[in-house]
Amino acid sequence: MSTEPVPAGTVLAGGAPAGAGPALLNLNNVEVIYDDVILVLRGLSLQVPEGKIVALLGSNGAGKSTTLKAVSGLLPSEHGEVTDGTIIFAGEDITKVDAADRVTRGMSLCMEGRHVFEHLTISENLVAGAYTQKNVGADLDEVYSFFPKLGDMRNRIAGYLSGGEQQMLAIGRALMARPKLLMLDEPSLGLAPLLVQEIFGYIKRLNEERGLTVLVIEQNARRALEVADHGYIMEQGRIVLEGPAAELRENPDVKEFYLGLGEEGGRKSYRDVKHYKRRKRWL
Repeated sequence: MSTEPVPAGTVLAGGAPAGAGPALLNLNNVEVIYDDVILVLRGLSLQVPEGKIVALLGSNGAGKSTTLKAVSGLLPSEHGEVTDGTIIFAGEDITKVDAADRVTRGMSLCMEGRHVFEHLTISENLVAGAYTQKNVGADLDEVYSFFPKLGDMRNRIAGYLSGGEQQMLAIGRALMARPKLLMLDEPSLGLAPLLVQEIFGYIKRLNEERGLTVLVIEQNARRALEVADHGYIMEQGRIVLEGPAAELRENPDVKEFYLGLGEEGGRKSYRDVKHYKRRKRWL
């Protein structure tokens, strides 16, 4: 076996980040099919090392949200299933484990669009996220200490919160389950740039101050790669590029197709857009 270092931007056969520590989450050649006919994930492999932030990036329809649903066990609700490969969490095969059991094992998911309970108060939303726990009072205090704004508004109806406040609430509700792995699906969706910066600041703090492992799904590649330790890029249900986040930010293809920083700068002509796939080195 070769001992040569693996350069950033190289697709590894097992999806393992080069030089990463032990994996809390490991997807091995996972295939997902909807309605018995629609193949969405095509042998996807990736790892989320314990105590790290991993960003999964890609355009609409790449399969990012399906990946999170496969990990969290929500595929059956949408007539989807993992038909091949394995999902390993904390050293155990959870490929066939139901969604509720995965929560008790230490997974929490913030779904795209936040999905707070609009007719409940902030406090009631948080308590709803702690159904697997007993000492709810201490967990509430911990969330309020991390998100002081939520503490100040704890009796406010969630439906009247701003988008950024609802995203804080969604993250806080996920934290009430005391997760080992926090999964976030498009946390920047529909938020103004300053709020996006604030939300990703909270994500970074959760990782640095509490050692929380995070898998974040994003279209805002620039912001995600600023806080992540490692990144994967998906196209058409496959991982096509991966590496340390700092090196992906400097990758010419990532700059051009995901960060809008092509070598020539400025907006690209329609002719350039037409040759988008042809010019991608990884396709």
